[in-house]
Amino acid sequence: MAQPKFKAAGEYAQIPLEQVFQQFKTSSAGISGQEATKRLAKFGQNTIQRGHRQSQFKLFIKNFTSLMAILLWVSGIIALFAGMLELAIAIWAVNLINGIFSFWQEHAAQKATDSLRQMLPAYTQVLRDGQQQRVDAADLVPGDIFTIQAGNSISADARLISATGLQVDESALTGESVPESKTVAYQPGDGKFAESNIVYAGTMAASGDAQAIALNTGMATEFGQIAQLTQNQKQNVSPLQKELNHLTQQISLLAILIGVLFFILAIFFVHYPIAKSFIFALGMIVAFIPEGLLPTVTLSLAQGVQRMAKKHALVKDLSSVETLGETTVICSDKTGTLTQNQMTVNHIWLPSGEYKVSGQGYVNNGQIQTDQQPYTFGHNHDLDLLLQISVLNNNTTVKAPQTADKQAKILGTPTEAALIILAEKAQLDLPSLQAKLPRQTEFPFDSERKRMTTIQNDHGQLTAYVKGALDGLLAISTLILDNGQVRPLTEQDRQTILAADKNYAAAGLRSLAVAYRQLPVQQAEWQQADVEQQLTFVGLTIMADPPRPEIYAAVAKCHAANIRIIMVTGDSALTAKSIACKIGITSDQARVVTGDELAAMSDAELKTALSGELIFARVAPEQKYRVVTMLQSMGEVVASTGDGVNDAPALKKADIGIAMGMTGTDVAKDAADMILTDDNFASIVAAIEEGRTVYSNIQKFLLYILNSNLPEAAPSVVFLFSRGLIPLPLTVMQILTVDLGTDMLPALGLGAERSEPGIMAQPPRAHNAHLLNRQLLWKAFGWYGLIAAILSTAGYFIANHVNGWTLATLANSGLDYRQATTMTLATIIFCQIAAALNCRTKRSSVFRIGLFSNRRIIGGIIFEVLLLLALMYQPELQLIFNTAPLRGSEWLYLLAIPIPLILIDEVRKYWSRRRVVTS
Repeated sequence: MAQPKFKAAGEYAQIPLEQVFQQFKTSSAGISGQEATKRLAKFGQNTIQRGHRQSQFKLFIKNFTSLMAILLWVSGIIALFAGMLELAIAIWAVNLINGIFSFWQEHAAQKATDSLRQMLPAYTQVLRDGQQQRVDAADLVPGDIFTIQAGNSISADARLISATGLQVDESALTGESVPESKTVAYQPGDGKFAESNIVYAGTMAASGDAQAIALNTGMATEFGQIAQLTQNQKQNVSPLQKELNHLTQQISLLAILIGVLFFILAIFFVHYPIAKSFIFALGMIVAFIPEGLLPTVTLSLAQGVQRMAKKHALVKDLSSVETLGETTVICSDKTGTLTQNQMTVNHIWLPSGEYKVSGQGYVNNGQIQTDQQPYTFGHNHDLDLLLQISVLNNNTTVKAPQTADKQAKILGTPTEAALIILAEKAQLDLPSLQAKLPRQTEFPFDSERKRMTTIQNDHGQLTAYVKGALDGLLAISTLILDNGQVRPLTEQDRQTILAADKNYAAAGLRSLAVAYRQLPVQQAEWQQADVEQQLTFVGLTIMADPPRPEIYAAVAKCHAANIRIIMVTGDSALTAKSIACKIGITSDQARVVTGDELAAMSDAELKTALSGELIFARVAPEQKYRVVTMLQSMGEVVASTGDGVNDAPALKKADIGIAMGMTGTDVAKDAADMILTDDNFASIVAAIEEGRTVYSNIQKFLLYILNSNLPEAAPSVVFLFSRGLIPLPLTVMQILTVDLGTDMLPALGLGAERSEPGIMAQPPRAHNAHLLNRQLLWKAFGWYGLIAAILSTAGYFIANHVNGWTLATLANSGLDYRQATTMTLATIIFCQIAAALNCRTKRSSVFRIGLFSNRRIIGGIIFEVLLLLALMYQPELQLIFNTAPLRGSEWLYLLAIPIPLILIDEVRKYWSRRRVVTS
């Protein structure tokens, strides 16, 4: 059911709470169960509705209605009317098999994608009829009062009624990895979704607890609005689909023109009857239509999908594989994509010195070390105290991973988790420490104080442990711990501390200050103001969301392949630039454009900015969409990565949308064309390499399949120019034998060829480049095809010569004629054996990659030889295909063909490599 329009949740931030209750006709005791039922009927369920999906029947039919498929259907109909039932059945069978296979592959990918879906939280605690109740989150309605606890996903856009130490991870909406503090009192924030008293559906409570009134649910939430924007996007036609359509048009026009030309020549030049001329022309059309194109393209894509799945990349649509290979720009989110989405302490600053922290990620075997030697807890008083405060003034639990391939589970905030891991690296025994110094009192973190304080009891001696933002904590500190001694905090000390913090900030790092105070007396209750004063400053923990270890090599590969990476993140400008420079995406000269600056830019200004080094920070969802759209208007093929709801519109708009499977939201996964099941940016680079390989393999297939067209057409040319004196050296059914029989398996083997050396050192193909280009046509017709045409025509005359026939006595029937056409067919097949091996590489030597390393091609060659033998020696097949057995001398001619052709082509490739090196 469609929801009535409500105001955006942020518009309720400054309205007095009593007025909010009045507007939603509710109170702090909640609504009644009866009223909840009415509202559920009015507003609909609190779920994210999926966009309209095509029926399975329409998806099935789609695979039989492409331009190439239609061309094959028409070819079969023409063959049927020409009285060639076998030809019609063979062509239609190819179309059917290809369509079914393609549908099955895409259906399997869609099922795998659907299995990743996990929508909003299953249950929510609400107040109804004045009682706390556990209800399905889908039944939450506007006006409900519900409870939020640490670790809970938030089920609706809501206004806070009460909150204690609440911090919310809004990275799914904003891309910001650090949780936001939330309070009942309104405070404006930086950017969208930053109101302090509003929480949003799809985000998660990192710590604390709260009560809130539901404002918007389901598709009316900000989460739902972004999902709707995504669903309303039209599906773009992939570059490969466009190119295949273009190729089909080219080939169709070429085949029809040649067919018409030969039809006219057969009637007026050879004086053939119209019916015979039509069948003759049909043979030429069949010769020039690559019937195996669709199955080979489909299989190449499917094999690419399977190889990518093994590398943790799930592709939802087959054509997306090749689109990746054309990518010229990657618009990448930062948090969870380029970085690990987990805060890690990498430095500790103390008045006595700086410490570097070794190891990254959630591991238990790392150590804190100085430049000289490893450090373990118990060897440095100042450092020990900092670690002790960090873990006792802490409400987060880190559960170790159960298996090696799993991440640790955090119950709390990433910042506090980083402190826990820091202590574990120093081998601190946390359970023993907590037992020795139990907590007596806590003053939770809030956004005004920007600090948290706990009081620990050490056998009657009370000590306040404080951690928080440096500016506020330094203001209430009067002492400093320096080499185990406490002394007054001087102005010079303050300047030294602030200078160190500024240097870390310039590197995109975050600091957390630590201090303590020994309380003078034992008392049951303490007031916050009495405790948080006259503190002793201990030091700083310096942390960041670190880049993924494999990201450096992945970025370098992108640069080598002439692929730009543009960071588009909701994080701060300073952090974004620091990460971008650190991992090599940009230089230090890159311009950082914030969301506010982007909003003020005209399209012309944005286009100019996108021509240089650029980073986008603090951007809203619609702005990511605008960046992708502008890049596409500039002729770029854009891949957009992300994991949050805020990324979904850009993912949908991009030529290839890439979502994170582990941390990604369901809206992002639905919008994407590809899902990384390991959230690894390096998998994108591997996928791009696969995409380039698929495109290269399709070109290799085209080269292989087209080079047989010339020897297939040459006999008809001989027939025409002899004005019918020389009988047709090749029949229509024999032409089809090459196209659908002997050529098919080696061609499919080319579709499975591995990446050629150096494929990622080349730029993406030009946007206006075509599969069928001049270089490919020259190789197909002017090199491989010409050689095969000469040899096959020679084979025809050799067979006739062996039989004692002369030009004047050639006949178009009888055993000797069938032997001659069989010789033509066999020569083409043996030329194709050499071509299958030659086409495996463009410039590299086929011996370098291993002459027999592609088992599919070797199997295809064996199959085509066996098929040729069956056509020669099976009486039933002899009758259908007009064939006959060959003599021993003719077999010697055939066996002498492949090796010289391979060696000749190796010489050509050698000179081709030399030209590239010298140029």
